[in-house]
Amino acid sequence: MTNIVVPELGESVVEARVARWLKKEGDPVAVGEPVVELETEKIDLEVNADRGGVLASIKRHEGEDVKIGELLAVVDENATAAAKPAAAATVAASAKAAPAPAPPPEPANAAQGAEEPKATPTARRVARDHDVDLGSVQGSGASGRVMKQDVQNAIATGGASAEAKSATPAEPRTAPPSQPKAAPPARSSPPAARPPTSERSERRERMSKRRLTIARRLVEAQRTAAMLTTFNEIDMSAVMSLRQRRKEAFQKQYGVGLGIASFFVKASIAALKAFPQLNAEIQGEEIVYKDYYDIGMAVGAEGGLVVPVIRDAERLGFAAIEGAIRDFAKRAGDGTLTLQDLAGGTFTITNGGVFGSLLSTPILNPPQVAILGLHKIQDRPLALGGKIEIRPMMYVALSYDHRIVDGREAVQFLVKIKEFIEDPGQLLLES
Repeated sequence: MTNIVVPELGESVVEARVARWLKKEGDPVAVGEPVVELETEKIDLEVNADRGGVLASIKRHEGEDVKIGELLAVVDENATAAAKPAAAATVAASAKAAPAPAPPPEPANAAQGAEEPKATPTARRVARDHDVDLGSVQGSGASGRVMKQDVQNAIATGGASAEAKSATPAEPRTAPPSQPKAAPPARSSPPAARPPTSERSERRERMSKRRLTIARRLVEAQRTAAMLTTFNEIDMSAVMSLRQRRKEAFQKQYGVGLGIASFFVKASIAALKAFPQLNAEIQGEEIVYKDYYDIGMAVGAEGGLVVPVIRDAERLGFAAIEGAIRDFAKRAGDGTLTLQDLAGGTFTITNGGVFGSLLSTPILNPPQVAILGLHKIQDRPLALGGKIEIRPMMYVALSYDHRIVDGREAVQFLVKIKEFIEDPGQLLLES
């Protein structure tokens, strides 16, 4: 017998939830074949079988929370060859003992033996809660994988049919038999109030591991850090002009578009070098200063915000940074980020502007002590040399831990970011 246990889940992750069993008890299992999907606070992952055989027993069921090292299932590697013949013999004996029953009717909405559609655990949970047939939902993830948003879109547009509804044909309407009219009742009391025209319904949905962790960490950040936020605004004219002039040549040379995120990554690294306490963390009574720059880029994913990390970003050029950001966004969307992608980070950048946010106060990503918030670029009047000009402006916000970062350093850090973005030529000298 071989045990299947909860594997190591990555940095600071100690618990997972059994999202879906890919095999049933008695199913054959090959070496390296996925057996169960686990949902963690960061990503969903598959647990593979170390040995081939038959899945003898399942110890933890879907929806249960499990910890690293706990037993999930047992595989009997000696039952590989005997499993199917034994089942066939049982079926043959049953056939001799009793007459064959009439075959059951085919389901109305699926063919026998149809392959189960690929979908994320979150998408399956939403489909199950709303009685949606996943087979009728068009997936937008990698290899056609059905994502949570795909199911929600299908629900909103009525594009996915529930199995129960599609299997039941509508009955023809018949006119009710005529009945003699009853005498009107005596009006001894006022008529009852009419029922409401629409239902006031509620529904409950269990929070995902990621959403629970986001909630816990955000509250923890506010409770354990002396968090403050300082603001500034940046004239984006120079960066936007540079992008306009160079975007075609940049795309042709590097095969990736030139966005604004790489400018802020470069500017942040240059500013962090000038103010190293913003690239540090507190451990007990010590401050740990870091001479490397692993920049986290917050990405809105299916189950909540994730922060994949660009490692050693100070060594990368604009093209490599842009490529990493686009790769993270794609893999966050199709659910293929790994735990290694999300581990660590010394400083985080979050861009609420992509969703239309004009101004916000970002919350720290512990144990980091600073986070830079970007916002929507919007034309605003700006006084320049005694004249009013319309310029593309962006508000930026820096939240920081006041325990090791003073207000002066925080303000100067943000001013340094502003200087680099408004004069992007300086970034070439700093790189």
